[in-house]
Amino acid sequence: MTTAATKSFRIAQVLLTLGVLEFFGPIVRDTSVTHLLNQAWVGHARFHLAWALVFTGLSGICNLYLIWFRRPHRISSLYLSWVWQACNILGFWGAVILERAYGGSIVDPEFHFKVLGMNENIFAFVVLTAVLVINIAYLKLRLEPSMASEARAG
Repeated sequence: MTTAATKSFRIAQVLLTLGVLEFFGPIVRDTSVTHLLNQAWVGHARFHLAWALVFTGLSGICNLYLIWFRRPHRISSLYLSWVWQACNILGFWGAVILERAYGGSIVDPEFHFKVLGMNENIFAFVVLTAVLVINIAYLKLRLEPSMASEARAG
């Protein structure tokens, strides 16, 4: 890769790595008495949460592999990471939209707090959704043209 393409690729890697934080946040936040260790929860519900948290953590590790360690470095690996991140974010928004259907609630007033007047989860996922949009815009508008011009020149 040329210097310009390498720099664009590196910026894409950093931006996508910011998005990977979505996979590790729930592990940090939900492995506590508010969720996983909450004795008021049915044991089977806690089992499913543990399963989801392990899957989420492994997804984060796989994303980091795609972004930084998969060889050769290809834009297709970055797009795969982006799609994986989008699935996770859309899963969150789907759960929000469907919460009445399954009797859920995004808010637990005992444990949740507000950020800029928004529930912490909504705030975090608004930010992560913005990062996702910025990432696809960068991939499409900056990295892809940079890689294409290098391919034409090479």
